[in-house]
Amino acid sequence: MILTTTIVRLRDKLPLAATTDDSMEPSMLSKYTSEQKEIIRKLHDASEPRASIESGPFNHHYLIAHGLIYITICDRSYPRKLAFTYLDELDREFYNSNGHRIEQPDLRPFAFINFDNFMQKTKRVYEDTRTTVNLDKLNSELQDVTRVMTKNIEDLLQRGDSLDRMTNLSSSLRAESSKYRRAAKRINIEAMIRQYAPITGAGLIFVFLIWYMFLR
Repeated sequence: MILTTTIVRLRDKLPLAATTDDSMEPSMLSKYTSEQKEIIRKLHDASEPRASIESGPFNHHYLIAHGLIYITICDRSYPRKLAFTYLDELDREFYNSNGHRIEQPDLRPFAFINFDNFMQKTKRVYEDTRTTVNLDKLNSELQDVTRVMTKNIEDLLQRGDSLDRMTNLSSSLRAESSKYRRAAKRINIEAMIRQYAPITGAGLIFVFLIWYMFLR
């Protein structure tokens, strides 16, 4: 089940639109929306573009696209693939409708509150994971969530884990890969030298002997 969804401008964390499930207990809602705010605060241009943060019976899923953060709270059992497909759909509609306005400096908080209607309608479509439409989305190969970063909220908020660690790791892996490619190339060259040096040396000696004996 999708509980809350918020759209925020990435560069200054200005909230642009939001929708909330009224069935959630106020105390629980307050706890998880506070976590959501902390997650948003940690996001920046170098953050992973999509990630899931586990927190008790719920997951926070976020998507960064077009300079915006789309973040939702779902039941832990709700399929991640559907959650990210839902966020992708919100991004397509919101950016197509409002992309020309999102960078305006005079925007006020929740300037696109009317987008709540589309969010509510889309949320209802995604509510029942057993519908044919949603089963098709679950079976689709277009949404690959196997490589989506997954974090625990305690690691993120209490131990200070970063949401861009995988980016740094990827950079390190690329550097290591490049280093190993250079080392492999050097080893291949050295092997070729060891293999052909005796033949080349013998050939030079033979040429020298021919020159010395017959041509000088």
